[in-house]
Amino acid sequence: MRTAYSVETVRAAEHALMARLPDGALMQRAAAGLAAASAGLLGTGRVYGARIALLVGSGDNGGDALYAGARLARRGAGVTAVLLSPDRTHGGGLAALRAAGGRALPATGEPGPGEPGSGTSAVSGAARAAVRRADLVLDGIVGIGGHGGLRPAAAELVLAARESGAVIVAVDLPSGMEADTGEITGTAVRADATVTFGTHKPGLLIDPGAEHAGALRLVGIGLEPYLPDTPELEALQHADVAALLPVPTGESDKYRRGVVGVVAGSARYPGAAVLAVAGALRGGAGAVRYVGPAADAVIARFPETLVHAGPPAKAGRVQAWAVGPGLGDGQEARRAVKDVLASDVPVLVDADGLRLLDRRLLRRRTAPTLLTPHAGEAAALLGTAREEVEAARLPSVRRLAAEFGATVLLKGSTTLVAAAEGPARVNPTGTGWLATAGTGDVLSGLTGSLLAAGLEPRDAASAGAYLHGLAGRLAAGRTGAPVGASDVAAALMAAWRDVASAPASGSAPASASAPASG
Repeated sequence: MRTAYSVETVRAAEHALMARLPDGALMQRAAAGLAAASAGLLGTGRVYGARIALLVGSGDNGGDALYAGARLARRGAGVTAVLLSPDRTHGGGLAALRAAGGRALPATGEPGPGEPGSGTSAVSGAARAAVRRADLVLDGIVGIGGHGGLRPAAAELVLAARESGAVIVAVDLPSGMEADTGEITGTAVRADATVTFGTHKPGLLIDPGAEHAGALRLVGIGLEPYLPDTPELEALQHADVAALLPVPTGESDKYRRGVVGVVAGSARYPGAAVLAVAGALRGGAGAVRYVGPAADAVIARFPETLVHAGPPAKAGRVQAWAVGPGLGDGQEARRAVKDVLASDVPVLVDADGLRLLDRRLLRRRTAPTLLTPHAGEAAALLGTAREEVEAARLPSVRRLAAEFGATVLLKGSTTLVAAAEGPARVNPTGTGWLATAGTGDVLSGLTGSLLAAGLEPRDAASAGAYLHGLAGRLAAGRTGAPVGASDVAAALMAAWRDVASAPASGSAPASASAPASG
């Protein structure tokens, strides 16, 4: 499992660790890991003769970059530090770089012939040239305490690095990104890789920050004993999900394994019912009970389904309900949602069910509720704009969980799960090909089935999103190709087998998250 901690928690841990170490030892640990990771990322394949530019701000990240640059210079690299705040540069790091043969120059100065500007302070031609010639650029501009976008000079140098084709490596996190949330409120570094120290920061795992971070490298600096047991954010991996999946025993029968009720589809959207049932049949429950007007379509595709015309309260006993995909907004749909919310079993609410949600009924529920909105639906629930939800995913999912007293699975390029208490979770699986119609219906059925099989809402949502994202990858193939929701449903069995075969002590590598629904 990957874990991530807030800036406040990281700083407290660093302070406790530094009290036990010689002065500067922690920065040297970070610099050593940063230099080693940077050497491995050089496009030239070797350090000797490589050209490296350091973008150095006034904080400790600038010091990390300078000490790492000194180590690379001693291995034969040509290292130039571009100082964005020359009078506030880390003195020890700058001295170490110069002693190793590196050089430093200010980022700004009078523009030379042909350079932009009109006699005022601007990025100097020498600074711009150092960045444009570099094979690798280290972003040590702003640390984890930074807020807002980059200042103009830094933004111009970052643009020059991107245009040059250099490998851009962020020190601890991309400058301009909010460490605790992944929010980007101005110009920010878009790194090819980020070397982070001690622990992941939440923003590195959540879009849009995750998209700016590139490949993540975690360098241990000895923080682990000083971090609390409960992180701010978790990212499950294969072994974690495998431990959650229900496994039938010799004493199991279809009822002991759980029955999931699916209330979905309409005359206009019968396919939503079929897709939700497809997901539910592959989610670990012993039986699927479909309630709604699309029974003929469901039976034609999945004859093993138990069907009922409704209402849900008269359809028979279930251990969990999944309600909402393709219901429409007619009176029958409204009654069905109210009927399900009045039940005493766990309920998953998705799609049209979210628009028909009766908050009074929701507040009166004693059994768990799981809401699964995408960003647009989340914005409607919160009374805000979709763009605000997408820019601030972690605060949005936490706010939804708090306001509705429910567990929330927020779908999107980063899928997040949050309950009213405990750490949020970020899903590390997926592919952009999942952003197609109907995949969210499959996810609803799958996750509802996991609820019926006995998983707690946070675990059901986490495992459902993980399997769904992995199935999307498998359906798209190694090189990636368009997939439909039915393809994803069909790949769920292979995804389940892949996860279930993970060794208990290991995990599959997690990649950047991607859309989990259409």
